[in-house]
Amino acid sequence: MTLEGKNIGYVFTGSFCTFRKSIEELKNIIKQKANVIPIMSFNSYNEDTKFGKAQDFIKEIEDITGNKIIHTIQDAEPIGPKHLTDIMIVCPASRKYNC
Repeated sequence: MTLEGKNIGYVFTGSFCTFRKSIEELKNIIKQKANVIPIMSFNSYNEDTKFGKAQDFIKEIEDITGNKIIHTIQDAEPIGPKHLTDIMIVCPASRKYNC
């Protein structure tokens, strides 16, 4: 399957220790010429952690994708009803990590 021309919702959740790895995967998807709509949970958009500052991640993700991050429930609501994505990726997905 090719990702070229696909609209992909890429969701960042609060597994902050894996953001670096997740951003590398995001770059791989962009290399395949997909249009990525970045989405962040409330905490990933707003919280600074020992793994990095939220604003630094926001800038990097928006620079990589060329799209503004969806980060509110109100802005995310139309994604499903308007069929804005072909694929949704949640990366990282919360689970036990050895960070």
